Amino acid sequence: MITETPDITRTQRGIDGVSWNILGQVYVPKQISADSIAWHATFPVETFVPPHVHPHQDEYIFMLDGQIDLLLGDNKTSASTGDLVRMPRGIPHAFFNNSGKPVTALFWASPAGKLLSLYRRIHNMSSPSEVMRVARDYEVVFLPPVSAAA
Repeated sequence: MITETPDITRTQRGIDGVSWNILGQVYVPKQISADSIAWHATFPVETFVPPHVHPHQDEYIFMLDGQIDLLLGDNKTSASTGDLVRMPRGIPHAFFNNSGKPVTALFWASPAGKLLSLYRRIHNMSSPSEVMRVARDYEVVFLPPVSAAA
């Protein structure tokens, strides 16, 4: 079990100096406990996370800089700097950087579930289909693709 410790995760640094390359996106872990996990994410231009569901976790995105297009359930929308996106467990969601600029955001999920193990496993994995297959073992279920133009 992971126990929270009093400390500061400094800017541009991840816990224990770690960052993950998740299909070209950079995830930097900022907080990890059994109750939640938080990571800073950088989405380069034209990167995305396909539609998926977390059956046992609520997920959130606080937009630090830029704009992403989103699929939240059946709704297409977008979020910009300062917005908070709420994605309750069991609701399909996806994110697309169609903005022409890199986007940064703070993500977190509660409870942490198996996300830490998933990110460690898929770090530097180059095949999207392999990432989607492996994710099922970590309670993230990818859905059939939709158009990147939200």
